[in-house]
Amino acid sequence: MHLKSSLLLLLTAAIWGFAFVAQRVGAEYMPPFAFNGFRFALGALSLLPVMFFLKNSSLAAKKSPAQSRKNLYIGLLAGGILFVAASLQQIGLIYTTAGKAAFVTCMYIVLVPITGVFLKQQIGLNTWLGSILAITGLYFLCIKESLTISWGDVLELIGSFFWTAHILLIDRYSRELDTLKLAFYQFITCSALSLITAWALETVAMANILQAMIPLLYGGICSVGIAYTLQIVGQKNAPPASAAIILSMETVFAAIGGYLLIDERLGPWELGGCALMLSGMLLSQIQSVTPEKPELETEVEL
Repeated sequence: MHLKSSLLLLLTAAIWGFAFVAQRVGAEYMPPFAFNGFRFALGALSLLPVMFFLKNSSLAAKKSPAQSRKNLYIGLLAGGILFVAASLQQIGLIYTTAGKAAFVTCMYIVLVPITGVFLKQQIGLNTWLGSILAITGLYFLCIKESLTISWGDVLELIGSFFWTAHILLIDRYSRELDTLKLAFYQFITCSALSLITAWALETVAMANILQAMIPLLYGGICSVGIAYTLQIVGQKNAPPASAAIILSMETVFAAIGGYLLIDERLGPWELGGCALMLSGMLLSQIQSVTPEKPELETEVEL
């Protein structure tokens, strides 16, 4: 079960990684709040047919009013956290490089296990070593200039705490709530907050939306509708610290996407960083894929 969850999270990271290219292209035509608002709205809309089908099928489980309310409340909270994290990331990109933004954002690789200690979660040695390998690899992959601190880096660092909170919140409630409804509520919340902010602060023309349509469709349907929903499903049976390491692989897939789609070259340092991140992810998964020994029966029937 842990292996299946890990593969789902890796697929999530792959979709997010390639979405990074789409977001960079979309940012050339649309300001950050408007882009986020439209793509999260598309993500929510993409879930409606699936939710309608399941509601009218025999697979639909009966939910109590209390559980439905809890789904709504947690979805609103997750959407609010997602809005702050995504907004800080997009604004930070205005003042810093994409590589440094990716590196600082993915500080959740170490923030999640550190926070887990305070929440009395058990963090294995493999996870700690995997986190160190992953963050080292991330540095080699992302940092191509002197490591100075800019205003954008500060925004990205603040955002990494919100990404950490989002991962931990999904870990806490993903096993007891309806996956699709939780995803839908958080998408709608993030979209609404982004569009309200865009209306107040930004100017968007219809021509800009049409120019950014392909990045919007990929960023909305694939990155939001599919990937964020897979994140919730994958985290049902994956420890949050391990999930953070796997999700950080989006940076590796972003590098691959840049190479395949927009002809960005990968040098020895970047390739070494990818190898270290992959090693860190695999190391953190060793315990998860090791089959558990069956317990010996101690009771004897008379």
